[in-house]
Amino acid sequence: MTSVLERTQLLPHPVDEVFEFFTDPRNLAAITPPWLRFRVVSAPARVERGTLIRYRLRLKGVPVRWLTEITEWQPPRSFTDVQLAGPYRLWEHTHRLTPLGQETEMYDHVLYRVPGGRLVDRLVVRPLLDEIFDYRAERVRDLVEQR
Repeated sequence: MTSVLERTQLLPHPVDEVFEFFTDPRNLAAITPPWLRFRVVSAPARVERGTLIRYRLRLKGVPVRWLTEITEWQPPRSFTDVQLAGPYRLWEHTHRLTPLGQETEMYDHVLYRVPGGRLVDRLVVRPLLDEIFDYRAERVRDLVEQR
């Protein structure tokens, strides 16, 4: 069973500034909750199509290795990262940025599939993803503001 997570957020900054924030792979760790102990293991200085990002995290104390590839890259409007190796059976995260004057609508669309199916997703994975994306929304807003 494939699940979908969608989030929309309005950021009070032009689309070019918001997109630029996502070109730095170090920002991925900055927008991830500290309880995940997330760490980028390897990535280039700037993200683009074909970029591979390796990272590690801990989920309920269990170490997790993850490898994603940026498969789509359309500055300053969208990009997609796809899991090549990691905890999901499927992970495809599309980030879309839409300019609204001097503001930007940020839309996330995640297709994912978890081992264990619907029950594991509903009881374990989706609540964690909701918490992670809630944290991410606050941090993106704060960090883009500081740029």
